[in-house]
Amino acid sequence: MNGRGEWVPKTRLGELVKKGEITTIGQALRSGLPLREAEIVDILLPDMEDEVLDVNMVQRMTDSGRRVKFSITVAVGNRDGYIGLGQFKGKEVGPSIRKAIDNAKLNLVEVKRGCGSWECGCGTPHSLPYQVTGKSSSVQVTLKPAPRGTSLATGKVAKSILRLAGFTDVWAYTRGQTRTTVNYAKAVYNALEQLSAVRVKDGQKTAFNIQEGSVGV
Repeated sequence: MNGRGEWVPKTRLGELVKKGEITTIGQALRSGLPLREAEIVDILLPDMEDEVLDVNMVQRMTDSGRRVKFSITVAVGNRDGYIGLGQFKGKEVGPSIRKAIDNAKLNLVEVKRGCGSWECGCGTPHSLPYQVTGKSSSVQVTLKPAPRGTSLATGKVAKSILRLAGFTDVWAYTRGQTRTTVNYAKAVYNALEQLSAVRVKDGQKTAFNIQEGSVGV
């Protein structure tokens, strides 16, 4: 399991997963128990991918001299309805990336996908079911449903996150300092959190073919 060795669960959710009482990540996220062990995601979503979005070197002068740390921002996803964003600051790049990946797994959310564009109506979950807006500091990102074939009409950072979440066609409109990669990434992630938080009726799920997370997980 990613070179971690034998896993000994430290939380109630971990114990349920180890015993086989919880078998999908969807069940884990909806259990009401906090997700505090990255190993849970490793077991339930073994096909997760990760992408480093930002590596920032932070220097600080102290009495003993100059100290350097690296601030890492990483996105993880299975390209099929699950996305997470994590950060970590450490002295070495490699270990810091691994820690950021683990933190991203602990921030995993299940997103809704659908065909919310009035121009399309294809009925497949290729885009957003409805418009959402996310914010982080001065950055505001609005994600809108797009017809099939539009692709991801967004900036590079948003494109990486949306692709890992499983979207293929989205329009994005931004305000603020989008060149600040970390805040831009957090704003996009916050918008996707809104997809997870909004409840939809069964009739709306059918009308827009809304799919939550991956099929079967």
